Amino acid sequence: MREQGDHNERSGPVAALDCGTNSTRLLVIDGDGTVLERHMRITRLGEGVDATHRLSSDAVARTVSVLRDFRGIMDLHGVVRARLVATSAARDATNAGEFLSAALEVTGVSPEILTGLEEGALSFAGATGHVPEERVGPGPVLVVDIGGGSTELAAGELAPGGSRTAPPAVAAVSLDVGCVRVSERFFSDDPPAAEQLAEARRTVDSLLAGARPALPALARGGLLIGLAGTVSTIAALALGLTDYDRGAIHHAVLGRRNVKQWLETLATENSAARLARPGMVPGRADVIVGGVLILDAVMAMFDRDECLVSEDDILDGLAASIL
Repeated sequence: MREQGDHNERSGPVAALDCGTNSTRLLVIDGDGTVLERHMRITRLGEGVDATHRLSSDAVARTVSVLRDFRGIMDLHGVVRARLVATSAARDATNAGEFLSAALEVTGVSPEILTGLEEGALSFAGATGHVPEERVGPGPVLVVDIGGGSTELAAGELAPGGSRTAPPAVAAVSLDVGCVRVSERFFSDDPPAAEQLAEARRTVDSLLAGARPALPALARGGLLIGLAGTVSTIAALALGLTDYDRGAIHHAVLGRRNVKQWLETLATENSAARLARPGMVPGRADVIVGGVLILDAVMAMFDRDECLVSEDDILDGLAASIL
């Protein structure tokens, strides 16, 4: 993969690849920012990492196989530059180097392990790139990115008129709690028992309370933007979608009461019942309760009545950083 070159190379298509704890994703955009391809596959790279601190050989094989497919898509579009990042699972794994070497071999792109703060800043940049101005409330915007192994909170002011001519100043904090980590650590039963849910909520609330001092003062009525699979899936369920519809989900609004209702509903179902719901993505049914619990806790902790769903996220921030 050539990451530097002449002017023609620099103005060609670029790609962003994100190897998360639960999913592996690709975004290819043209030099003018037009989206050419956007793909997501559930690979569960972080399966068992919370307990073992190691990436399993099966998880690495699943993820590398998808990256090989993504390399083929990149070649079809003549991608000239790319960034490949890994996040929470790779940060926590003592054998992450094995995965990074394999990822480099199949993609030709040098992988990066993002810090939690880098992840938060890139998520903020992607999520706020095209926010409708009428949605921006008083004070800083708060972005919550609920991943599989970690959750990033990032807050910052948006430029007047939605200008993105310069990266905004962002305060970010990363918490070692995500939909996969919560599910593996606390939910030994399916559906989880009441005491398991309560213990998970106490842990999440404690982490959120500890994170507040790292963020600027957030005015009541300010904008909360939610990212990642948990938020998108709840939006799909709330909208009654049977198939993924980016246009319907992107910038949909989830009310706090609606989020709480979905948490209560899904927490009483087992994984098979959740998977049978129209709109539920295979590979997410067994971890969705942990993710919705985090979203509900964030909305309560920061007193947000609404969450704006964004399908623009860290991938978009990565792609923008290349351009």
